[in-house]
Amino acid sequence: MTTDTDTDTATTPARSAPAEQGRFDRLRAATADLEPPFGVIDLDAFDANAVDLERRAGGKPIRLASKSLRSRALIRRALARPGFHGILGFTLPEALWLAEEFEDVVVGYPTTDATALRRLAADEQLASRITLMVDSVEHLDLVDAATGPRQTRVRVCLELDAALRLAGGRLHLGPRRSPVHTPREAAAFAREVAARPGFELTGIMGYEGQVAGLGDNQPGSLLKRAVVRAMQRSSVEELRHRREAAVAAVRAVTPLRFVNGGGTGSLETTTREDAVTELAAGSGLYGPGLFDFYRSFRPVPAAYFVLPVVRRPSPKIATLLGGGWIASGPPGKDRLPTLAWPPGLRVTATEAAGEVQTPLLGKPAQVLRIGDRVWLRHAKAGELCERVGELHLVSGGEVVDTVPTYRGEGRHFL
Repeated sequence: MTTDTDTDTATTPARSAPAEQGRFDRLRAATADLEPPFGVIDLDAFDANAVDLERRAGGKPIRLASKSLRSRALIRRALARPGFHGILGFTLPEALWLAEEFEDVVVGYPTTDATALRRLAADEQLASRITLMVDSVEHLDLVDAATGPRQTRVRVCLELDAALRLAGGRLHLGPRRSPVHTPREAAAFAREVAARPGFELTGIMGYEGQVAGLGDNQPGSLLKRAVVRAMQRSSVEELRHRREAAVAAVRAVTPLRFVNGGGTGSLETTTREDAVTELAAGSGLYGPGLFDFYRSFRPVPAAYFVLPVVRRPSPKIATLLGGGWIASGPPGKDRLPTLAWPPGLRVTATEAAGEVQTPLLGKPAQVLRIGDRVWLRHAKAGELCERVGELHLVSGGEVVDTVPTYRGEGRHFL
């Protein structure tokens, strides 16, 4: 049972109060006639974040991670910028759809979708625009089994495991992705691809999630922050040498069109690697809650969802309709939505952000009325667009456009 003495499990991060007040006054005025729940993109913040990503990339092109935006209108906006080139997609069905419009789409994860593979192999234009992700001979076998004999060459990209392995591999720090970890393994796989008719190895990708996706300034233990920072320094140095050697080993077998690395949280370090020809980023354009805790950068929050107050169960509590828009990953406080406006709100310990309702505490909760709106930010970027069919784009204090998300276009990709 919820009580008025519940402790908070998520709070609004401290920001410049006058600047935030003015920004939210403009956002709230622009969207006053909309019926919540709805999604909002602050275009001025979105564009400012794009400029900062380009600065941090240090002149290398950024391949846009489409799963972070999940709106073709905003993908177009980002790719119109000089520092962005190409798309890093999520699934092959998504890539097939995007490649009808965009010319360079790398599928960031392996596919087992036989129907989509047959469509790719049957269309020379799509095959020329899409690169599949592979990391094992089984992936090549699956493509051959799905498509049968074919005239079209399928482009593939080798994913190099970018995790930090210590103690002879017994300690694994980073996402568990590719089995290809060493330069020797990368060269051996490149030879396998070269020996296969119907395939062309055109790229290498490595995602150092233990650096790009892990904030080095998390609240809590000073010791934990120190450990994270030490791990990240070691990982950056180890990967720089290993990736350089792996790229050289593969290039001794076949030429490469690109070497992709990093993510929003690691642009500064990844761009310093000579072997890397392009970077990957997308989440930083929206500036979700998980990026509040990095020392090297702080994106301006650009993506919001807005929920109405529908109950006042006590003088100290205001309850939102819904709100359980929880981010993927290990369950924890950092996966909850951030309460962005009004400042000073917090969720209750017993209900947190719930599927049907979210009770709020804090001084602002005592004055919120039924029908008032609360602004929230998703902990991650793209998952917001799985909840809403359209995004209202605000710039200069007014809604300048309303654009569909993938969901709003009837596209329900993973």
